[in-house]
Amino acid sequence: MPLLTLDQALAHLRADADQVNAQDLQLKITAAELLACEHLGRNVYADQAALDAAVAAEEAGDSPMVCNDLVRAAMLLILGHLWANREDVTTGAPVELPNGSRSLLAPYRKGMGV
Repeated sequence: MPLLTLDQALAHLRADADQVNAQDLQLKITAAELLACEHLGRNVYADQAALDAAVAAEEAGDSPMVCNDLVRAAMLLILGHLWANREDVTTGAPVELPNGSRSLLAPYRKGMGV
């Protein structure tokens, strides 16, 4: 189950579904989710049932969590950044999170927050 829906993404980007490349948008949604999870250092699940299933299957990893509105808002900020900045401007520079998303994720970051 995705952490961000296509409707949430379109609303955040103020985009019309008929005007965007759905595959490109889905790629950026997935990238935003993965980048947030990577920054947190933990797996994030859409709901408690998904977390419970991952724990039962021993796939949850260390310190898993259920997605909340702060994490989802951070993912939307990352998505907006990826959408607005579709090209690298500095060759070889690491991908950095926008400051707003970093702040939203900070309380849940493994080893740095919780």
